Amino acid sequence: MSNYEYKEFNFNKDIKKIIANNIRKYRKEKGYTQEQLALYTDRSFEFIRRIESEEGRRGFSVETLWRIATVLEVSMDKLFEEK
Repeated sequence: MSNYEYKEFNFNKDIKKIIANNIRKYRKEKGYTQEQLALYTDRSFEFIRRIESEEGRRGFSVETLWRIATVLEVSMDKLFEEK
């Protein structure tokens, strides 16, 4: 028997979409292309394209999010903000 109380959390199932949309938004605000963001973050163009793509959205590491936030000059929490 566990001493822990059961607790439900409402995790946003669209978090990857939110992050992808914010990356795209801040990238465009900086005037960077996907190619430039890939170069500056030391990631491939295809990887960046798939992060932002509706069809090929993929997961990303904390390190990749940190690199993207650093290059885009935003704090990481900005990438998680919902509109």
